[in-house]
Amino acid sequence: MQRKQFIKTLLTGVAGMTTLTAFNRFTDSLGEQEQQMPVLFIGHGSPMNGILDNEFSQKWAKLAKEIPTPKAVLVVSAHWLSKGTRITAMDFPQTIHDFGGFPQELFDVQYKATGSAEIAKETASIIKSTQVEMDHDWGLDHGAWTIIRHMYPQANIPVLQLSIDYTKGPQYHYDLANELAALRKKGVLIMGSGNMVHNLRMVAWDKLNENEFGFDWAVQINNTFKDLIRNGQHDKLIKYEQLGKEAMLAIPTPEHYWPLLYTLGLKGSKDDVSIFNDKVVGGSLTMTSVMIG
Repeated sequence: MQRKQFIKTLLTGVAGMTTLTAFNRFTDSLGEQEQQMPVLFIGHGSPMNGILDNEFSQKWAKLAKEIPTPKAVLVVSAHWLSKGTRITAMDFPQTIHDFGGFPQELFDVQYKATGSAEIAKETASIIKSTQVEMDHDWGLDHGAWTIIRHMYPQANIPVLQLSIDYTKGPQYHYDLANELAALRKKGVLIMGSGNMVHNLRMVAWDKLNENEFGFDWAVQINNTFKDLIRNGQHDKLIKYEQLGKEAMLAIPTPEHYWPLLYTLGLKGSKDDVSIFNDKVVGGSLTMTSVMIG
């Protein structure tokens, strides 16, 4: 109790009542609520989307107004790979600028959301298939903050990240997501952040400023992914290597695809599925995103 009171006093003096409200929210036990939270997969694209006012960031902001206000956000980002599964457990996660070659304005962004050791421990406790380690070093990488700063610009929602165990395969990640389902009933917005089609080596840099440009193979596999998602054919999405050469071009490495499996693994039998921000950019990247629930 002394530690809680100290942090509460600090928040009151330094950040004012907005941050204090967030503190009270995440220190309360996560009780079940009547309305279940949706689940998101966000195609995050370029880090520049974190500061640009464009059709993608506008949709993220609009989406936050359309769904229930969460008690916390848990992000599975393509940019946090680890051996084993970890979860951020600090009260004040740092803003990580895990990129290079962008304007200083992007590096100057500090998204000062609180974290929650309590929610981290509760999340770890419901995962039975592996031991989840508490992490005090990571923070919020650009797969998280570039999206969430548009959704919750006041930084008044606690944000945590769950890492992706790079030693495991697609089925493992899908099954692990199943174990997180209880959090939806407790007001936690779970978000996978990556890109379904993500081949940086084949990006047409000279066409990035075009409204929409996609190579034929990228458009084709993106349509296949969407059809499989809408039809609930998750087995084929888990075994994406069997979807042909287009899938291999879309997923030369799996880290940006794995977050989609976390989102799909949380789908319930009565959940609706909707697609948004459905565009191919630079020829070989898709911003295609999914909401479940």
